[in-house]
Amino acid sequence: MELQYFGANCLRLTTKRVNLVIDDNLASLGLKSITKKDDISLRTSDKFKVEQADFMIDMPGEYEVSGVVIHGIAARGHMDKEDEKNAVIYTLEAGDTKIAILGHIFPELSNDQVEQIGQVDVAVVPVGNSGYTMDGIGALKVIKEIEPRAVIPVHYADKAIKYEVAQVELAEALKGLAMEPAETVAKYKPVSGELTDATKLIVLERQ
Repeated sequence: MELQYFGANCLRLTTKRVNLVIDDNLASLGLKSITKKDDISLRTSDKFKVEQADFMIDMPGEYEVSGVVIHGIAARGHMDKEDEKNAVIYTLEAGDTKIAILGHIFPELSNDQVEQIGQVDVAVVPVGNSGYTMDGIGALKVIKEIEPRAVIPVHYADKAIKYEVAQVELAEALKGLAMEPAETVAKYKPVSGELTDATKLIVLERQ
């Protein structure tokens, strides 16, 4: 399993058998879409338009595609009212590695949501703040609830991206996370057996 970051919330997860693209709304942000026809497209929120492939997942439920087990969990979006659930948290499991894609959620998880997420190796967490998504402090709250072994921050300020709402710089967001980057890499290949219980921070370079 390999992860690459393309800006905003958009990542590509690649296994030997399939490519999954998460939240590819890059065309609306001044960048180029990365979704190809035979990719699996995932959307974490119904509040923005993403590029669609032949197979798109945008609802809670259980899915299995080419050896990847996908679990979508209904969640309150960051800008939702208290009784709304317009966001989806995904867990993606391939082999012995499990990743949680949190998306633009309100930073309060129920016991049931935490149980459904389960133990994950990597959590991908937006940190851009400005009332649009979680800030570092909100992200840290969620991180403490699910206790991933590694955290990848996304959706922070980038001069190349025309965000609908200006986002904070990564350095500022990391102050709220109270974590120092363990490493900055172009691609990340999480290996469950090599991750320790002490959560480390991975910063992915935008491709």
